[in-house]
Amino acid sequence: MTDTHTANEQAQQLVAAAGQLFTAGVMSHSGHANLSARLDGERFLLTPGFVRGLRPEQLATVGLDGRVLAGELRSVSAEIIAMHSAVYRARPQVGAIIHTHSPAATAFAVAHRALPCRTEPMLRFGQAEDVPVVPWGPRGSDVSVRGIAEVLERRPTTAAVLLANHGLLVFGPDSAATAHLLVAIEESAEAELAAVAIGGAVDFPDGALEAVRASIARVSS
Repeated sequence: MTDTHTANEQAQQLVAAAGQLFTAGVMSHSGHANLSARLDGERFLLTPGFVRGLRPEQLATVGLDGRVLAGELRSVSAEIIAMHSAVYRARPQVGAIIHTHSPAATAFAVAHRALPCRTEPMLRFGQAEDVPVVPWGPRGSDVSVRGIAEVLERRPTTAAVLLANHGLLVFGPDSAATAHLLVAIEESAEAELAAVAIGGAVDFPDGALEAVRASIARVSS
């Protein structure tokens, strides 16, 4: 498979993931988001500052060193190159990253409250633990990026973080899987907030993750 073919395929998948977020209704009123997909050890595709109606040819190719190698980025997206780069450096297995201001998840970020893992979709789509909070720093700043890197080091198995007073950052093996997890996290945040009215959410019983994995394995075999 050629590099061009791989890049085109990744671009198509990233655009499809952006569309999936709008279809699922997990976007903020503004529709703000930025998505990226790793091309190799040094480069990734990045959305240009908007994602509604996104087309593959609008994606920019960016280096982990911060250089824009192809395409164009608005200043609003150029600010977040370092945020995406930090995750790719910390997690070599990560193939895609999505950042949104999804309302319910952002409520937890604004409250500086970790989002508990209390819904089965979170277990199934890769976040079998609480979503931790990264301390606030101006978007794309050294403070913010360093905070993300430090939380990822402390929490080596988390696939998402809440950015304090800002929003949600989710990462996974590819664009589709990352979008699925983001939707699961937003739905879980909505359920967590709604459960307060009827006495509060309750943790899974011991062994829940193993039981879910066994169930998935039976269907897959």
